[in-house]
Amino acid sequence: MDTVIDASVIQKKKKSRIIILSAAIALLVLSVWWVRSIFSSTMHRAEFTTGVVGLGNIENTISANGEVLPEFEEVITSPVNAAIKTALMDAGKKVKAGQAILVLDKSATENEFIKLQFQLETKRNEIKKLKLDLNKSFFDIQSSNSIKQLRISSLQDAVENAKRLFKAGGGTREDIEQAELDLKVALLEKKQLENEIRSKQQTMQVEVKEAEIAAAIQQNDLTELQRKLKLADVSATREGVITYINKNIGAAVHEGDVLVRIADLGSFKVSGTISDNYLDQLRAGMPVIIRVNDAPMRGHVANVYPSVQNGIVSFDVQLDERNKQLRPNMKVETYLVTAAHSNVMRLPNGAALKGIGKQDVFVLSKDKAIRRTVTLGMSNFDYVEIVDGLKPGEVVITSDMSEYKNAREIQIKD
Repeated sequence: MDTVIDASVIQKKKKSRIIILSAAIALLVLSVWWVRSIFSSTMHRAEFTTGVVGLGNIENTISANGEVLPEFEEVITSPVNAAIKTALMDAGKKVKAGQAILVLDKSATENEFIKLQFQLETKRNEIKKLKLDLNKSFFDIQSSNSIKQLRISSLQDAVENAKRLFKAGGGTREDIEQAELDLKVALLEKKQLENEIRSKQQTMQVEVKEAEIAAAIQQNDLTELQRKLKLADVSATREGVITYINKNIGAAVHEGDVLVRIADLGSFKVSGTISDNYLDQLRAGMPVIIRVNDAPMRGHVANVYPSVQNGIVSFDVQLDERNKQLRPNMKVETYLVTAAHSNVMRLPNGAALKGIGKQDVFVLSKDKAIRRTVTLGMSNFDYVEIVDGLKPGEVVITSDMSEYKNAREIQIKD
């Protein structure tokens, strides 16, 4: 007896058959695509770029960031505490040496200058008075010394008279001893006075010297302030272009604040930065290639800054020649040359050429592109060194070929 099959069971079997059939079809499509990708891949010539293997020189480079800066830039700072009174020039203007740029209100500093002049004059008068007082004291001591000398002479005569009188029988030995004692006392007093004179002379010299030094210090302060007042008439000391000027009229500026920057736009340098991972390869004097609007310029590393900030090393590049296309703060491609080979096989660089060592490339042969394993060496932004696997004159696809990584051969259509 036949059994009636439930409709839900029939529906499930039907879905299973559909799923199995769909999977089979998908597998068949994938197999066909894989077979075609291996055996029958095609490309149009407009879809890729090529390069011809040739002979020449090649330099290995590492990329860095570069910014064009003026090689010489004068920074004019405020010499005194003042206020900006008038701006005579604008940023971007050319200036000549001696040309006025800013006018500062320097009245407060001028008042200080006058005050210092009065103080210096007072100090000089004090020195004169000190010399007069010391000369008077010295003269008084000298006079006292002369009087002592006269008294000593008198006492010496008294001793001689006492001795003569004693010999004549008219005096006593006590008179002689008293006269000699008075003479000794007078000689000691004179010696004491002479020591006082020498000490007074030294004191005079020290006091006058100290006063003169204090006056000289005040004179230097006055001269320095006078120099700063002259600098407060802000003018260019050399020919160039103003790259910055403080035009905040009435704003207070302190001594040392930047007022103007003047650059010599006739010569530039490149300020470069690179990861500290390349620090062991970076050295002063190494060649550098700068690209400005796809035009290469040559230079060399002038100096490497010793500090590392946030994993970045800074260095300066001195250019071998001038270029009129350079402008301040322009960003430029910077390449450090780490090595160079001469007369080697090379191929124009492209997306298909990656890294150093063995890799596969597609070489054109009539209407086909055939996969071939080659060995790559040094590389830069223009060329890649071919160590092995190619010959001069062969044409290689240099654009990205990752889409055809499984293909052994590609048909080329026009």
